Parts: sequence; structure tokens; C-alpha cells
Amino acid sequence: MIKAKAIDLGFDLAAIAPIGPSPDYERYARWIEAGYAGEMGYLVRHAPLKADPRLLLPAAQSLILVALNYAHPVDAALRADPSRGQIAAYALGNDYHDIMRAALIELDGWLRAQTGRSTHGRAFVDSAPVLERSWAMQAGLGFIGKNACLINPGQGSFFFLGGLLVPEALAYDEPPEELPVSGSRLKVETDVISTFDLQPSPANPAWQFADDRIGTCGACTRCLDICPTGALVSPWELDARLCISYLTIELRGAIPLELRPRLGNWVFGCDLCQDVCPWNRDAPPASHPRLQPEPDRLAPPLLELLALDRDSFARRFRGSAVKRAKWEGFMRNVCVAAGNWGDPAAAELLTFHLNESPEPIASHAAWALAQLRGDAGRPALVEPS
Repeated sequence: MIKAKAIDLGFDLAAIAPIGPSPDYERYARWIEAGYAGEMGYLVRHAPLKADPRLLLPAAQSLILVALNYAHPVDAALRADPSRGQIAAYALGNDYHDIMRAALIELDGWLRAQTGRSTHGRAFVDSAPVLERSWAMQAGLGFIGKNACLINPGQGSFFFLGGLLVPEALAYDEPPEELPVSGSRLKVETDVISTFDLQPSPANPAWQFADDRIGTCGACTRCLDICPTGALVSPWELDARLCISYLTIELRGAIPLELRPRLGNWVFGCDLCQDVCPWNRDAPPASHPRLQPEPDRLAPPLLELLALDRDSFARRFRGSAVKRAKWEGFMRNVCVAAGNWGDPAAAELLTFHLNESPEPIASHAAWALAQLRGDAGRPALVEPS
């Protein structure tokens, strides 16, 4: 009944897990220890709290997990055009934090009315130290793919995760069962993974869900092969310090020189490892009205983006997750994309940023000017005698 209410509130998937020590916590602790979090110090500071959700809500007995689809097909010609900036699909509509948090609070209110509870649950959307992805797999919402994303066999991986910690003991969903590595090859009734090597092995595990669907990456390595920066250092292992999403959103200083050419024309986030995933081939598009793409965010021309000042940036991306990068970070990213484009048409705007914008925009504009074809940026870089 509560899962049906979650769907009524706009979520695409919902599942419930009993509270206990967090699944997969040891792996997460090793990931932190390896330094893969980069400058995301909050992940390090809050790591101990992720060991058990009861550290956040001692009375919690259940964790309601919800997923909201944000998939948006992007025209291949727009994606391939180097004169346009690419924005990750999740940021094309309104900021999902506001949408999901409001719905989760309403869900908690509905449950309180049903049970007579006077206290509030704990709703979170990227706002609490909870291993949402691991808990979502524990609740049967999907399996973790080699691209480190949660993949639902019916919905793919383009969805947001959120949760609600509550003190009620509810009816719980079953986690997927890992299939044995011996025996006959799996029989899977779907074209999505018909090209995979479906023999389960320690290197390529497979899971069976409560509805008998099979989830696996098989021997597929499309996501690892396409990552321009090598952020997927091995299957299921992401070094955030190399990830384009981290570099264009979380990193506040200079983007390492050796990585700049590999960013291509991504100016906020990256979808490459999800775009190539076979599970997303037939994934349904987002249906939530507030997550539909804003036209001026679909591969906007780099020259338009280079011309944005603080006020016009705030207006253009009002209500969007893009504002997380702030104007300085976003313009830094746009300068890198312009350098990778290499067209002399960007010289005038890059020169303006070189001379008038603060760091780190100015230094990235200088780098971009040096990349322009035909030495078009050289006059701006040579001091007058």
C-alpha cells in the first residue's frame, strides 16, 4: 500500500528494506581509504555514519527506497556537434532534490496518518550519509553495474534515488539472489542482454530478482571502454578524481592539464557510461512533468555559454542542478570545451575571459586560446612589446 502511494506521488519505483548494518559498507570504506573521493571531503567526514542508518534515526526499522526516472533521449547530431556544450541528462529539467524531497515528506505524512505516529521520519535525497545505491539493491530495485550505477532490468539506470527512514516495521522486499557460477547458461527472455556472455562467473555475476528477471553485466565492458578519462579503473570501481562529472561539478580549482582534452564538450556532468549501457537501450523516457528538458539546456551552443555573465547564468539555469557548479566552475568548464572545439570563432569571448574573469576561468581561457586552430588565440596570449 505504501509503495502504491509512492507511485501515486510521482515516483517510478519503490521498495522497502529492513534496517540493519549497511550492506556493502566495507567496500565503501575501502573506496574512501583509496582516496577515490578526491576533494569531496564530506564523503570522508560522514563515512562512519553510513555504517548503519540507525545512527541517523535510532528508532528506524524500515527504509523506503524510491526511484525517479530522468531519461531523456538526446539527438545524436546534437551529441556529436563539438560546437555545443553537453549537459548531463539529470540536469536538463528542474532540480530533482526539491521534487523528490517534497514527495518524500508527503509520503511520510501519509504514513503517519495511517499509523498514528506523531514523530517524523527522515527523508533524504543526496542529503544524508546513507548508501542509497547499496540499500536499493538490498531492497530489490536493481543490481550494481560495472559503471557503478544501479541498474534496474526494466528501467535502466537513468533514475534518481531517494529514501525515507521510518520507525514502522513494514512488509519488506527481497534482495536479488546471486546465481551460482556452475551449471547451464542462463536463459534470459530479453533482447537487451542477448549479446552478453551470460555464463555467471566470479568476474561476471548475475542476479535473479523476485519477479524472475535476470540482472547482469555479463562480459560487457562498454562503459569501461568508452570512459575518456579512465575513471572506471576496473569493473565496479570508480575513481571519482578522474570522472568528468566530478571534474565539472565537484572540483573547485583547476582541471588537471592532462585531462582537459578528454573532457570533450561536456560542460556539466557526463552520461557516456550510461549512454552505451545495453540496459538503457529501451529504457522509458522520463514522464515527470518537472523533469522534462528545458530547450535552452539541450546541447546549447558554446558561444552562447561563453557570453553568460553571473546574472544571465543564474537566469538561464534557475531551478536547475547546473547551478551547483556555480558561475565560476561552469565557465571554467565552458572554456575547456571551447578549447577542445578549437574554432577561432571562440577567440573573442575567450580573450574577454582571459582579461576580465577571475580564476580559475582566466587560466582555462588561456589554455583554450592556445588550442584554437590557426594560432587564432596567439595574439591574446602574447604580451605587447
